[in-house]
Amino acid sequence: MQDLTWRETLLIYTSPRVIAMTFLGFSGGLPFLLVFSTLTAWLTEWNVSRSTIGFFAWIGITYSTKVLWAPVVDSIPIPFLTKTLGQRRSWMLIGQMGIALGLVLMSLIGPSDLLILSCCAFLVAFSSATQDVAIDAFRIESAEPEYQGAMSAAYVFGYRLALLIAGAGALYLAEYFSWTIAYITMATLMLVGVITVILVAEPDRQSESFQLELSPIGLRRWFTRAVAGPFVDFFSRNGKVAFIILLFIAVFRLSDIAMGIMANPFYLDMGYTKIEIANVAKVFGFFMSIAGSLICGVLVVKWGLMRPLFIGAVAVSITNLLFASLSVLEPKVSYLAIVISADNLSGGFAATAFIAYLSSLTNRAYTATQYALFSSLMTLPGKFISGFSGLVVDNFGYFEFFVVAAMLGIPAILLVVWLSRYEQAQLASQP
Repeated sequence: MQDLTWRETLLIYTSPRVIAMTFLGFSGGLPFLLVFSTLTAWLTEWNVSRSTIGFFAWIGITYSTKVLWAPVVDSIPIPFLTKTLGQRRSWMLIGQMGIALGLVLMSLIGPSDLLILSCCAFLVAFSSATQDVAIDAFRIESAEPEYQGAMSAAYVFGYRLALLIAGAGALYLAEYFSWTIAYITMATLMLVGVITVILVAEPDRQSESFQLELSPIGLRRWFTRAVAGPFVDFFSRNGKVAFIILLFIAVFRLSDIAMGIMANPFYLDMGYTKIEIANVAKVFGFFMSIAGSLICGVLVVKWGLMRPLFIGAVAVSITNLLFASLSVLEPKVSYLAIVISADNLSGGFAATAFIAYLSSLTNRAYTATQYALFSSLMTLPGKFISGFSGLVVDNFGYFEFFVVAAMLGIPAILLVVWLSRYEQAQLASQP
């Protein structure tokens, strides 16, 4: 760790690369709610059952399986486009085009045909996951490890700003115009990412693009280098502890993701209006999440990763208990504001710490594939469990649901304590 003053630490946020990550974070965050909680609000208004809405969460498993095609994004150039933009920017642009197309199709179809709507949502999620692979690699390759906390904070800021637009903005547009207008507007806003990709410079890489040869030898060589190589490298660097690290990654966001799909249905079922949800849960929550991410970005530079990770894990679990309390109280905007403040402050803090931690685990020779492995594992268990969230709500109620979600955070707390002690022991054993 560098011994930086507080002023020097804060000036990290003025770096051009850090600023660029804000806009790329916006591009990465915009589609997420549009196939997640914003979509659930649209489905709720159409009186789609809570169980069916819960199953829509499985579209998000696409984000959790992106490791399957990450080696392609990491190593295979796109004809003509990669030569002009570079490996990372070309794949970002392809993802952004797919997102915009999928959102336009969703706006035209709507919940009148749930099967086709789910297919269009899948296109958005698949394209978004592809873009995420390229953005994550771009972020890690663009800055040294000690600056990854700031890069993560900038990414989270842009990401959370996009969530505000896709959450509150879409709800405002749906209330005053229509859901069709809302989704077309969101598709147009993908131009933010497109323009950033055009203007930003391609980062230096430690590995080159790999021209795939469609022959047995060529395919075997590509598989060994681009697919097997990143996994072999990770386990060789971390040994038996690699399994503990992967387990920690898998459970860290269980508590957060498991409750996410039911957030908007919960607010609506409690009696809050779309405008109240937009004003408090989205707008006010946005500023709290940004505060959490900025605080964490500074603390990562000053303290390292483990203490912020512990604080984030504990805070996220506790906030689910606050939602449980909210479910048995009368619907007052002030109650909602308190719970949303705590939830978003802890969520922004935890997300920033965790992104920085995952970034620290990657080898830049396999940036996209290794980070995709980590981020896929981070979301897959939570996404799978969240698919059953509607069944829990329908059969037991919101109070029980949020208590269970809080308990899902306990393994993450225990594992971050173990990893912190292991890291300290390793440092103490070094001469």
